[in-house]
Amino acid sequence: MAESPIGGGAAGIPELDSAAVLLYRWTVVHESLTPADLPRAAAETGIGEHESRQALDSLLAACLLQELPAAPGDPGVRWQPVSPQAAASQLLSDRDSALRAQEESLRTQRRQIQEQHDGLAALMPVYLQARQHAFPQGTIDHLPDKFAVRTLLTDVIDSCRSEVLVSKHGGSFPVAALREALPRDLALLARGIRMRSLYQHATRFDQPTRTHAEHLVAAGAQIRTLPEVLPQMIIVDRALALLPARSGGALIIREPDLLAYLLDVFERDWAQATPYATGPQAAHGVSQTMKQTILVMLAKGLKDDAIARRLGISLRTCRRHVSELLETLGAHSRFEAGVIAERQGLLTHHPAPPPAIEAPVAAPLNTPVDAAHPAPDTARSGPAAECLACSQALPARPPGQPTGRPARYCSPKCRSRAYRARRPPGDATKRAGA
Repeated sequence: MAESPIGGGAAGIPELDSAAVLLYRWTVVHESLTPADLPRAAAETGIGEHESRQALDSLLAACLLQELPAAPGDPGVRWQPVSPQAAASQLLSDRDSALRAQEESLRTQRRQIQEQHDGLAALMPVYLQARQHAFPQGTIDHLPDKFAVRTLLTDVIDSCRSEVLVSKHGGSFPVAALREALPRDLALLARGIRMRSLYQHATRFDQPTRTHAEHLVAAGAQIRTLPEVLPQMIIVDRALALLPARSGGALIIREPDLLAYLLDVFERDWAQATPYATGPQAAHGVSQTMKQTILVMLAKGLKDDAIARRLGISLRTCRRHVSELLETLGAHSRFEAGVIAERQGLLTHHPAPPPAIEAPVAAPLNTPVDAAHPAPDTARSGPAAECLACSQALPARPPGQPTGRPARYCSPKCRSRAYRARRPPGDATKRAGA
């Protein structure tokens, strides 16, 4: 079977077939080759005379054979074998030098392009300010890249007068970004600017992010966390917002109606978020909230990778929480866990109330409709021992179950029956007349 040629047909590199390789090996062993030696070399290597001449031409073209100066009294031609490294250097040196010159030229051009780009990007604040004067009712502009975003953000933060609102998605932030942002944020707080930030619960378990947050809180910033938050968003003085753009860079929002919407969303999330705190008890409470959120997402049919991405945690951590939830609920599958959680009323989010003076137990703000008008026998603080509709005994809460509102009914059917029984008599007549 014929051997594959060496060289692969690359530009400027001749191919060496098996005959050329055999002749080259013979020449290396015998230290030289002459035209008179060619028939003997062909016979000893088993190649034909015609093939040996073609092999000689290939070796000369590849610089693997070098002609020696004629010795006195020996006018014949003699070739000496050359190592492949030396042959490559001799054959490719000119091309390598040309490529190096081209690379240096490309680097110079790239540097010039970048300098021109940076110079034009520096004019972005001037452009945006002019646009703001031309369109006082508000605009939406697009910054093309991170450099332009960083330049504008520095300019906007330096000119901030009252408040900065921040929403950051993710369970951890790059250390380099935290190191760059900390001096800027501390300087902002030192000027008396109010700063409120929304992070995800998962940031409490990331050491660099937690340290960064503790520095900001100590300097006067307010930080709260939620299981999920909006993607990166910065609102300055309630007059300008920066949102990430799908195509890269960022969107600059000055349009009043859209700004009002973003502010409403931020304030809603802020009211539901948990103030940032340190200590094992705070971490335990946040962990329980994350588990309840995971339980809700499992009941909706979300996969582990989607849950991990939305909560800003690793896939391994998410799977560990899921395993613990299944074990706690005594479920053998995610579907069964969702059914058990629904029956036990664990899929309703109950935010922790703010610290206040002790008062009689009252229904939480998000109490479902079936508990808005409790019957006289339901006004008790302890969990119901029997169903309020059919009086059957309710299942006991499994040990270690996440905290939540105790169940009042044994099934959705009983809950619906009790709700209909408590409706005013005129409602049914009105519905019938309608």
